[in-house]
Amino acid sequence: MEKSKKKELLDWIKSIAVAFVFVIAMRTFIFSPILVDGASMMPTYEDGDRVIVNKISKQIFGIERFDVIVFEAPTGENYIKRVLGLPGDHVAYENDILYINGESVKEPYLDLYKEQLLDNGTLTQDLTLESLTGYTEIPEGYLFVLGDNRRFSSDTRDPKVGLVPLEKVLGKANVRFYPFDSVGIVK
Repeated sequence: MEKSKKKELLDWIKSIAVAFVFVIAMRTFIFSPILVDGASMMPTYEDGDRVIVNKISKQIFGIERFDVIVFEAPTGENYIKRVLGLPGDHVAYENDILYINGESVKEPYLDLYKEQLLDNGTLTQDLTLESLTGYTEIPEGYLFVLGDNRRFSSDTRDPKVGLVPLEKVLGKANVRFYPFDSVGIVK
């Protein structure tokens, strides 16, 4: 009887150890939860939202324009922003219109925010890639990112952040799991 209790205890310890290693591996290499801290991605993500960072999708599918990513900023903090410019692109804003390589590009995720502006200003001030970075096109290995709440976001426009090196990207953030009334995939 004593041997069977020891065996059962040992089996439990093995099961817990395997589960622990599995969870650590999943969190390190595949998925990781993060807390959205601040209003820079409103209305897409609100302060206090909890999202899943999909780390593996960046390797499998790559990063595309308009993906929402999480990256390690130069401050050491993790930032969540939207990718607007990819390597080789030229990015500009004029009269609240995004231009990629000289062509206007629609940003439907900002329509509601633009409608809610109380003043007659623009959501995104005029800018060019050259005025922010000195580059005429985004260099290989870098991304141009902005927060959706353009007036209150520390992003590529901030010299402390600048263009985001691809190796600093942790993954894509497109699943919200809290608050519970907003659970789901976010575009």
